[in-house]
Amino acid sequence: MTNVAASLKTSADAMSAPILHVSGLSVRYGKVEALHGARIEVRPGQIVSVIGPNGAGKSTLLNAIMGSLPVSGHAKGEIHYRGDDISALPVEQRVVRGMCLVPEKRELFAAMTVEDNLVLGAYRRKKARDRDYLDQLDPVFKLFPRLKERRKQGAGTLSGGERQMLALGRALMGKPDLLMLDEPSLGLAPLIVKEIFHIISALRATGVGMLLIEQNARAALQISDYGYVLETGELALEGAAADLAQNPRVIETYLGLAKKVA
Repeated sequence: MTNVAASLKTSADAMSAPILHVSGLSVRYGKVEALHGARIEVRPGQIVSVIGPNGAGKSTLLNAIMGSLPVSGHAKGEIHYRGDDISALPVEQRVVRGMCLVPEKRELFAAMTVEDNLVLGAYRRKKARDRDYLDQLDPVFKLFPRLKERRKQGAGTLSGGERQMLALGRALMGKPDLLMLDEPSLGLAPLIVKEIFHIISALRATGVGMLLIEQNARAALQISDYGYVLETGELALEGAAADLAQNPRVIETYLGLAKKVA
Protein backbone atom coordinates (compact mmCIF):
# COMPACT_ATOMS: atom_id res chain seq x y z
CA MET A 1 0.00 0.00 0.00
CA THR A 2 1.41 3.40 -0.93
CA ASN A 3 1.91 6.09 1.70
CA VAL A 4 -0.92 8.14 0.14
CA ALA A 5 -3.30 5.16 0.15
CA ALA A 6 -2.33 4.30 3.71
CA SER A 7 -2.96 7.89 4.76
CA LEU A 8 -6.37 7.91 3.11
CA LYS A 9 -7.28 4.61 4.76
CA THR A 10 -6.22 5.90 8.18
CA SER A 11 -8.30 9.04 7.65
CA ALA A 12 -11.33 7.00 6.54
CA ASP A 13 -10.99 4.66 9.53
CA ALA A 14 -10.84 7.64 11.90
CA MET A 15 -14.00 9.09 10.38
CA SER A 16 -15.86 5.77 10.54
CA ALA A 17 -14.90 4.96 14.14
CA PRO A 18 -17.40 6.16 16.74
CA ILE A 19 -16.36 9.30 18.58
CA LEU A 20 -18.75 8.24 21.36
CA HIS A 21 -19.59 4.66 22.29
CA VAL A 22 -21.85 4.06 25.29
CA SER A 23 -22.74 0.57 26.46
CA GLY A 24 -24.69 -0.82 29.42
CA LEU A 25 -25.31 2.66 30.85
CA SER A 26 -27.71 2.63 33.80
CA VAL A 27 -28.54 5.44 36.20
CA ARG A 28 -30.21 5.24 39.61
CA TYR A 29 -31.59 7.99 41.82
CA GLY A 30 -31.81 6.22 45.14
CA LYS A 31 -33.90 3.10 44.50
CA VAL A 32 -35.37 4.44 41.26
CA GLU A 33 -33.70 3.32 38.04
CA ALA A 34 -34.08 6.18 35.54
CA LEU A 35 -32.01 4.60 32.78
CA HIS A 36 -31.33 0.93 32.08
CA GLY A 37 -28.64 -0.58 29.86
CA ALA A 38 -28.46 2.21 27.28
CA ARG A 39 -26.23 1.75 24.23
CA ILE A 40 -25.48 4.75 22.01
CA GLU A 41 -22.98 5.51 19.25
CA VAL A 42 -22.11 8.80 17.57
CA ARG A 43 -19.61 9.18 14.72
CA PRO A 44 -17.79 12.33 13.52
CA GLY A 45 -20.02 14.50 11.34
CA GLN A 46 -23.10 12.52 12.34
CA ILE A 47 -26.31 13.77 13.96
CA VAL A 48 -27.87 11.21 16.27
CA SER A 49 -31.22 11.95 17.88
CA VAL A 50 -32.86 10.43 20.95
CA ILE A 51 -36.61 10.92 21.03
CA GLY A 52 -39.19 9.90 23.60
CA PRO A 53 -41.85 11.20 25.97
CA ASN A 54 -41.34 13.34 29.07
CA GLY A 55 -39.75 11.39 31.90
CA ALA A 56 -38.26 8.75 29.59
CA GLY A 57 -34.71 9.46 30.81
CA LYS A 58 -33.44 11.52 27.89
CA SER A 59 -31.82 14.30 29.92
CA THR A 60 -30.50 11.73 32.39
CA LEU A 61 -28.75 10.02 29.47
CA LEU A 62 -27.00 13.24 28.42
CA ASN A 63 -26.01 14.18 31.96
CA ALA A 64 -24.58 10.72 32.57
CA ILE A 65 -22.51 10.89 29.38
CA MET A 66 -21.27 14.36 30.36
CA GLY A 67 -20.57 13.28 33.94
CA SER A 68 -22.86 15.96 35.35
CA LEU A 69 -25.48 13.91 37.20
CA PRO A 70 -26.89 15.35 40.44
CA VAL A 71 -25.26 14.15 43.67
CA SER A 72 -28.22 11.82 44.21
CA GLY A 73 -27.59 10.07 40.90
CA HIS A 74 -25.37 7.05 40.37
CA ALA A 75 -24.29 5.79 36.95
CA LYS A 76 -22.74 2.52 35.90
CA GLY A 77 -21.71 1.29 32.48
CA GLU A 78 -19.04 2.15 29.93
CA ILE A 79 -18.55 5.46 28.15
CA HIS A 80 -15.82 5.50 25.51
CA TYR A 81 -14.87 8.80 23.89
CA ARG A 82 -12.41 8.82 20.99
CA GLY A 83 -11.45 5.27 21.98
CA ASP A 84 -10.74 6.01 25.65
CA ASP A 85 -12.84 4.89 28.61
CA ILE A 86 -13.89 8.13 30.33
CA SER A 87 -16.48 6.60 32.66
CA ALA A 88 -14.54 7.65 35.77
CA LEU A 89 -13.49 11.11 34.58
CA PRO A 90 -15.04 14.24 36.13
CA VAL A 91 -17.02 16.61 33.92
CA GLU A 92 -14.13 19.11 33.74
CA GLN A 93 -11.82 16.57 32.12
CA ARG A 94 -14.52 15.51 29.67
CA VAL A 95 -14.84 19.16 28.61
CA VAL A 96 -11.06 19.42 28.18
CA ARG A 97 -11.18 16.41 25.86
CA GLY A 98 -13.68 18.17 23.57
CA MET A 99 -17.12 17.22 24.87
CA CYS A 100 -19.75 19.93 25.25
CA LEU A 101 -23.33 19.90 26.54
CA VAL A 102 -25.84 22.66 25.77
CA PRO A 103 -28.37 22.17 28.58
CA GLU A 104 -32.11 22.60 28.30
CA LYS A 105 -32.03 25.80 30.41
CA ARG A 106 -29.16 27.24 28.28
CA GLU A 107 -27.53 28.69 31.43
CA LEU A 108 -26.33 31.97 29.98
CA PHE A 109 -24.89 34.83 32.01
CA ALA A 110 -27.75 37.31 31.67
CA ALA A 111 -25.86 40.34 33.00
CA MET A 112 -22.98 39.85 30.55
CA THR A 113 -22.99 40.93 26.92
CA VAL A 114 -23.53 38.52 24.04
CA GLU A 115 -19.87 38.83 23.07
CA ASP A 116 -18.63 38.22 26.62
CA ASN A 117 -20.77 35.07 26.85
CA LEU A 118 -19.18 33.85 23.62
CA VAL A 119 -15.66 34.64 24.79
CA LEU A 120 -16.37 32.69 27.96
CA GLY A 121 -17.11 29.68 25.77
CA ALA A 122 -13.47 29.72 24.67
CA TYR A 123 -12.14 29.78 28.25
CA ARG A 124 -10.95 26.16 28.10
CA ARG A 125 -8.85 26.93 25.03
CA LYS A 126 -7.46 30.11 26.61
CA LYS A 127 -6.52 28.19 29.74
CA ALA A 128 -4.73 25.66 27.54
CA ARG A 129 -2.67 28.59 26.13
CA ASP A 130 -4.21 28.37 22.68
CA ARG A 131 -3.19 31.70 21.15
CA ASP A 132 -6.00 31.39 18.61
CA TYR A 133 -8.67 30.75 21.23
CA LEU A 134 -10.96 33.41 19.72
CA ASP A 135 -10.67 32.12 16.14
CA GLN A 136 -14.27 30.85 16.20
CA LEU A 137 -15.79 34.24 16.99
CA ASP A 138 -16.15 35.37 13.37
CA PRO A 139 -17.48 31.95 12.19
CA VAL A 140 -20.06 32.05 15.00
CA PHE A 141 -21.12 35.56 14.00
CA LYS A 142 -21.38 34.39 10.40
CA LEU A 143 -23.53 31.46 11.49
CA PHE A 144 -25.67 33.67 13.74
CA PRO A 145 -25.82 37.20 12.22
CA ARG A 146 -28.27 38.31 14.90
CA LEU A 147 -25.69 37.67 17.58
CA LYS A 148 -23.26 39.94 15.75
CA GLU A 149 -25.91 42.66 15.62
CA ARG A 150 -26.45 42.28 19.38
CA ARG A 151 -22.85 41.59 20.42
CA LYS A 152 -22.80 44.48 22.93
CA GLN A 153 -26.31 43.78 24.19
CA GLY A 154 -26.98 42.03 27.50
CA ALA A 155 -27.74 38.33 27.10
CA GLY A 156 -30.73 38.74 29.40
CA THR A 157 -32.44 41.04 26.88
CA LEU A 158 -32.44 38.46 24.06
CA SER A 159 -35.50 36.61 22.80
CA GLY A 160 -35.84 32.87 23.41
CA GLY A 161 -34.58 32.01 19.94
CA GLU A 162 -31.62 34.36 20.27
CA ARG A 163 -30.72 32.87 23.65
CA GLN A 164 -30.67 29.41 22.07
CA MET A 165 -28.44 30.75 19.29
CA LEU A 166 -26.12 32.22 21.92
CA ALA A 167 -25.99 28.94 23.83
CA LEU A 168 -25.06 27.12 20.62
CA GLY A 169 -22.54 29.78 19.64
CA ARG A 170 -20.90 29.69 23.06
CA ALA A 171 -20.53 25.91 22.80
CA LEU A 172 -18.95 26.20 19.34
CA MET A 173 -16.35 28.67 20.64
CA GLY A 174 -14.68 25.73 22.37
CA LYS A 175 -14.33 23.80 19.07
CA PRO A 176 -15.92 20.62 20.50
CA ASP A 177 -15.58 17.23 18.84
CA LEU A 178 -18.85 16.08 20.42
CA LEU A 179 -21.76 18.48 20.85
CA MET A 180 -24.74 17.33 22.92
CA LEU A 181 -27.97 19.33 22.77
CA ASP A 182 -30.76 18.96 25.32
CA GLU A 183 -34.15 20.04 23.91
CA PRO A 184 -32.87 22.90 21.69
CA SER A 185 -36.41 23.65 20.43
CA LEU A 186 -37.98 23.95 23.88
CA GLY A 187 -40.24 27.00 24.19
CA LEU A 188 -39.46 28.37 20.74
CA ALA A 189 -41.88 29.50 18.03
CA PRO A 190 -42.18 27.17 15.00
CA LEU A 191 -40.30 29.50 12.62
CA ILE A 192 -37.43 29.84 15.10
CA VAL A 193 -37.38 26.06 15.63
CA LYS A 194 -36.99 25.62 11.87
CA GLU A 195 -34.09 28.08 11.84
CA ILE A 196 -32.34 26.44 14.80
CA PHE A 197 -32.61 22.97 13.27
CA HIS A 198 -31.34 24.28 9.92
CA ILE A 199 -28.25 25.60 11.72
CA ILE A 200 -27.74 22.33 13.60
CA SER A 201 -27.95 20.44 10.31
CA ALA A 202 -25.37 22.78 8.75
CA LEU A 203 -22.92 22.01 11.58
CA ARG A 204 -22.61 18.46 10.23
CA ALA A 205 -20.19 19.81 7.61
CA THR A 206 -17.72 20.85 10.35
CA GLY A 207 -17.18 17.20 11.32
CA VAL A 208 -18.47 17.62 14.87
CA GLY A 209 -20.49 14.67 16.16
CA MET A 210 -23.86 15.66 17.59
CA LEU A 211 -26.17 13.90 20.04
CA LEU A 212 -29.59 15.54 20.06
CA ILE A 213 -32.22 15.01 22.75
CA GLU A 214 -35.55 16.28 21.50
CA GLN A 215 -39.31 15.96 22.07
CA ASN A 216 -40.00 17.43 18.62
CA ALA A 217 -39.52 14.04 16.98
CA ARG A 218 -40.48 15.19 13.51
CA ALA A 219 -37.88 17.98 13.39
CA ALA A 220 -35.19 15.83 15.01
CA LEU A 221 -35.58 12.89 12.63
CA GLN A 222 -35.63 15.18 9.59
CA ILE A 223 -32.07 16.36 10.25
CA SER A 224 -30.62 13.24 11.87
CA ASP A 225 -28.64 10.36 10.41
CA TYR A 226 -29.53 7.86 13.11
CA GLY A 227 -32.08 7.76 15.89
CA TYR A 228 -33.03 6.05 19.13
CA VAL A 229 -36.41 5.90 20.84
CA LEU A 230 -36.17 5.99 24.64
CA GLU A 231 -39.18 4.90 26.68
CA THR A 232 -39.34 4.52 30.49
CA GLY A 233 -35.56 4.43 30.75
CA GLU A 234 -34.94 1.81 28.06
CA LEU A 235 -34.15 2.01 24.35
CA ALA A 236 -37.24 0.69 22.60
CA LEU A 237 -36.21 1.25 18.98
CA GLU A 238 -33.20 2.37 16.95
CA GLY A 239 -32.24 2.72 13.32
CA ALA A 240 -31.54 5.10 10.48
CA ALA A 241 -33.54 8.27 11.09
CA ALA A 242 -35.32 7.96 7.74
CA ASP A 243 -36.42 4.42 8.65
CA LEU A 244 -37.65 5.44 12.11
CA ALA A 245 -39.66 8.25 10.51
CA GLN A 246 -41.53 5.60 8.50
CA ASN A 247 -41.97 3.16 11.39
CA PRO A 248 -45.72 2.79 12.13
CA ARG A 249 -45.14 2.80 15.89
CA VAL A 250 -43.07 5.97 15.75
CA ILE A 251 -45.59 7.62 13.41
CA GLU A 252 -48.53 6.86 15.69
CA THR A 253 -46.82 7.69 18.98
CA TYR A 254 -44.52 10.58 18.11
CA LEU A 255 -45.32 11.98 14.67
CA GLY A 256 -49.09 11.86 14.65
CA LEU A 257 -51.35 9.05 13.39
CA ALA A 258 -50.95 8.31 9.67
CA LYS A 259 -48.50 11.19 9.16
CA LYS A 260 -45.09 10.49 7.75
CA VAL A 261 -41.99 12.63 7.57
CA ALA A 262 -41.47 13.83 3.99
